[in-house]
Amino acid sequence: MGIFSFLNRKGEKISDFKSRNALIIDVRTKAEFQQGHIKGSKNIPLNNIASKTVEIKKMDKPIIFCCASGMRSGQATALAKREGIECMNGGGWSSLKRHWS
Repeated sequence: MGIFSFLNRKGEKISDFKSRNALIIDVRTKAEFQQGHIKGSKNIPLNNIASKTVEIKKMDKPIIFCCASGMRSGQATALAKREGIECMNGGGWSSLKRHWS
């Protein structure tokens, strides 16, 4: 199992989430988000995720977190999963955008 099978599984998971009306939450800073983002995504910077978990749960949708490279979105994903939120790490927003369009 190499990198290509990992990427294929990630693409399949993104497709599954998309088919169920997932919401993309971009955890970059406001300034980074304003420089470019996926249309329809919501900006909640990583340092605010912990205080927004109740609000995120109320959205009642699967969540795909993204950021610049996948590091911050990985942290957000881990935190949200501990809170019982169905979510995944979408990685870098520009890469995720190719799967989303």
